[in-house]
Amino acid sequence: MKLHRPAVSVYTVPTDAPEADGTLDWDTTTVVLTEVTAGEATGTGWTYGPLAVGDFLRDHLAPLVEGRTALDIPAAHHAMVRSVRNAGRPGIASCAISALDIALWDLKARLLELPLARLLGTVRERVPVYGSGGFTTYHDTHLAAQLNGWVHGQHIPRVKMKIGESRGRAVARDVARVHTARHVIGDQAELYVDANGAYTRKQAVRVGHALAEHGVGWFEEPVPSDDLTGLRLVRDALVCDIAAGEYGYDLPYFARMITAGAVDCLQIDATHCGGITEFLRAAALAQAHGLEVSAHCAPHAHAAVAAAIPNLRHIEWFHDHVRIESMFFTGALDPTGGTVRPTAGTGHGLTLRTDDVEEYRVA
Repeated sequence: MKLHRPAVSVYTVPTDAPEADGTLDWDTTTVVLTEVTAGEATGTGWTYGPLAVGDFLRDHLAPLVEGRTALDIPAAHHAMVRSVRNAGRPGIASCAISALDIALWDLKARLLELPLARLLGTVRERVPVYGSGGFTTYHDTHLAAQLNGWVHGQHIPRVKMKIGESRGRAVARDVARVHTARHVIGDQAELYVDANGAYTRKQAVRVGHALAEHGVGWFEEPVPSDDLTGLRLVRDALVCDIAAGEYGYDLPYFARMITAGAVDCLQIDATHCGGITEFLRAAALAQAHGLEVSAHCAPHAHAAVAAAIPNLRHIEWFHDHVRIESMFFTGALDPTGGTVRPTAGTGHGLTLRTDDVEEYRVA
């Protein structure tokens, strides 16, 4: 069964409110989708990134996989990776590879009439999730409503919020917002924070000690993720777990982070790192070093592969991407109770609502 040339479409969706974290602000999210067909089946993959990702996928990668055997995903992945030597693997190229790799896995499962999770082989039937949002632009009422919806409405027992406002220049408000969050969710739910690399090393340690009083058990990117020494120093100084890895675009990145002793839990993003193919490799590398992994954002791109790895901690139920994936696809998962079950239907179980989302299409 031979692959047809993949189709590419790009959509930009306004956020439902102004959003920011410690180092960036935004009011739209762009999703790049690709559809690849063999025989009567079509697989769909996607990533989140700029319009240039779609251009690169369409012009560089699509001709490369056309005509290849649909079931031989490692061969297609290897060819794509080799082809970007001069373009550079991290960033745009890797996001494009990721979207197409996800589509190829979805297609293979549909050709074999299997749920993608079954094709990969499951370790667990249900995958733990954590609610993620709590942007620094949210006022206390908005923050409380979102957290309350996850913990008391959908009974998700773990949530994450953004701190590090204004590149670490609003620590008092950061700590006050965490205090508010703990009051809203109660003592039983787990509380995580994400600084998106906003703090300096010693600043992160001071903030971490202050947040320990509110039971924060997960501190994501307390310093920039490329500062592996800084991550290790913060990790050694604090009781809470340190997490990073969402900007990993290839396997050597994860190897460097792991061997530096920089994290307690490795984050991996299949829409960045090279798709499901590379996600599995990075997870195995983490397992070899005694680490759990957590899937970053794009929850419906991760649910099936998360069910297949033994050292999974959870996947991120990220507000922006949950909203988009629910708008764009039928078959969206239900996280009520704090888990999702990705074993229904064929492939990853999602079908694009082409007509319903045409108003957001930009390419």
